[in-house]
Amino acid sequence: MPYAPYGQPGMPGPGAYGQPPRRTTNGLAVGSLVSGIVCCLPPLGLVLGLAALPQIRKRDQAGRGFAITGIALSALSSLLLVVGLVSGGFSTAWHGFKENVDEASRTKSPGSLRTGQCFGDDDKKADYATDVEVVDCDLPHDGEVTGRFKVTGFAKWPGDDAVDELAEKRCDTINAAYAMDTWAVPRDVWTYYYLPSKESWRLGDRSVICAYASEGEPFKGSVRSDASTLTLDQAYFLRVVNPIETAVYGEPEEDPDEDLAANKAWAGKVLTAIDGARAGLRAQSWPGASTAPVAALGRTLDAASKEFGKLARAADADAYWDAYDTAWEVLPENLGAEARTALGLTGTLPPGEGSPA
Repeated sequence: MPYAPYGQPGMPGPGAYGQPPRRTTNGLAVGSLVSGIVCCLPPLGLVLGLAALPQIRKRDQAGRGFAITGIALSALSSLLLVVGLVSGGFSTAWHGFKENVDEASRTKSPGSLRTGQCFGDDDKKADYATDVEVVDCDLPHDGEVTGRFKVTGFAKWPGDDAVDELAEKRCDTINAAYAMDTWAVPRDVWTYYYLPSKESWRLGDRSVICAYASEGEPFKGSVRSDASTLTLDQAYFLRVVNPIETAVYGEPEEDPDEDLAANKAWAGKVLTAIDGARAGLRAQSWPGASTAPVAALGRTLDAASKEFGKLARAADADAYWDAYDTAWEVLPENLGAEARTALGLTGTLPPGEGSPA
């Protein structure tokens, strides 16, 4: 009968060139070592290693060193895990990691901002901002996005000045529609915008992002008060009254002695806004408690119309100055405060110097 060299029939003989037969490596031992190194589940490496040792002895397998190393590493990892949980170090590390991930997810390029988002911008005083952080509007923030538009009508890059001039006009209009209740806007918060650069223009960027942003300290709360957040009465009141505020803030820097024509033209614009508000307020039926204060505001505007008419028709600088103080007395800065309060709008001017819009 045939037989195996150097062995009994049916028993494995030596390998080629007299080498002993190859022993297999225990899989649990390998798993224990990998688990111990990776440290993802420390107890798993410990369990696998302890299960591997009796199998290795029984089956005469290789891997005892793997199992022992895996047991040692897993035991150390388990000990560190317990210490971390008890001391709070693991929790602190996890929260730190989570905060970093959250912060990274909130960091965006200005061009990706959307209407209604509030943001922090450490580069707002730089020529170009590269990163902004989206934050909850109830938390301190530097600005709030009011809208966006695309620059059109230019076959090539028009230059920084041209884009800036367009952005100022369009963003003023967008901001006025976004924050109709101007008294709710802090006085150091102004129109702000992000423009495409010459380099981004070459890549197809045409978007201008409009915002309200603080020139100083961050502010809290959303300034949004557009048609989607206001009642019909509130929105109508602001549409007819706000033009007065806009016209007033356009007063020339030169006094009438220096430029009478410019001052008379300004007074004419204020007069037009006043007369438009008078007509608009009387054309509407006002609800409940707002009826009386709105009517009182109409009478105030009647008096203001007469005085600003004198300014607009002044024959010379002396006549202009004679009517100037009286015109301001009948058109106070807090014009319509009682009517605003009765309608559920902001009834007090924001503190501080400067324009609220």
